[in-house]
Amino acid sequence: MIKEILRFIWHLPRRMVAGFVYGYQKILSPDHSAWGKSFFPQGYCKYHPTCSEYTRLALKKNGLIVGTFKGIWRILRCNPWSHGGEDWPN
Repeated sequence: MIKEILRFIWHLPRRMVAGFVYGYQKILSPDHSAWGKSFFPQGYCKYHPTCSEYTRLALKKNGLIVGTFKGIWRILRCNPWSHGGEDWPN
């Protein structure tokens, strides 16, 4: 019982940041929001998964600090000169 409570508290910051990313996806993202899908039905991002989904997955898998740095690194790589493609967090 105590172990599950401590685990919940330990993972709370990671879940909060992932929740903020999820909120961004549903409200502002051109790839995930309702308004974005109406303007870009084929999708907007050249990477799969999108940068926000990559960040959310990296947070879940690697934790708050490493996941945040991986998400930032992915966003920095997303530029007009990159080729895009499949890129999954490891």
